Parts: sequence; C-alpha cells; structure tokens
Amino acid sequence: QVQLVESGGGLVQPGGSLRLSCAASGFTLGYYAIGWFRQVPGKEREGVSCISSSGGSTYYRDSVKGRFTISRDNAKNTVYLQMNNLKPEDTAVYYCATESLSNCPVLAPKVAYWGQGTQVTVSS
Repeated sequence: QVQLVESGGGLVQPGGSLRLSCAASGFTLGYYAIGWFRQVPGKEREGVSCISSSGGSTYYRDSVKGRFTISRDNAKNTVYLQMNNLKPEDTAVYYCATESLSNCPVLAPKVAYWGQGTQVTVSS
C-alpha cells in the first residue's frame, strides 16, 4: 500500500522553527520528485516547495525563500522541510505529495499520492 505520512507539525511562536518530515511506504520515494503544499480553510492548496528525485533541483514559492529548506534522504525514504523564522501567515495544514515523476514541479491537479497533512500553527 502506497502511503506518504507527514509529521513534525505543531504550535510555534513567530520567529521559531519546525522541521516537517514526509515518510514514504509502499514505494521507493527516491525515484520521484516530492512537493510540499499547504492549505488554510477557505483557500486553495498552494505549492510551497519541491525537490527533484536526485535532490539536485529545489524550488520555493517566493514567500518562503530564504526561510524554508527542502531536503531528502533517499536511504531513509524521507523528505524534509526545515522551516525557520516562521510567520503567522505560514499557519496551515502542510501536505507532501508526488506526481510519480522525477522532476519538479509537482502540480496539485496531477498528484498521484497525498499525505494526510500535518498542522503548523504560528502564534504568540
């Protein structure tokens, strides 16, 4: 059974940090580009970052550039999203996903597998 499982969310104060993990089971994550998305109630899911299957290419939405870092450990079948200097506007449910292709971008309408999401709340 193919699964993506996110973890690492929580409540953090503005300026704080979190590291999200996306662990894969049932398939070899290292073959595929992985995207991180986020969604707040009433808004569309938006792409946050993407990493190619090799890790050689990474992409970020403008609002998180310089604060978020995506990485992967294919030996552990896991992708990470390090989030620093968090802001209240980063509050959302974060999802990882793949189109089952090797290159970015990962486009939401074409996603083959979604994780269940992990809540990130940035508040004082």
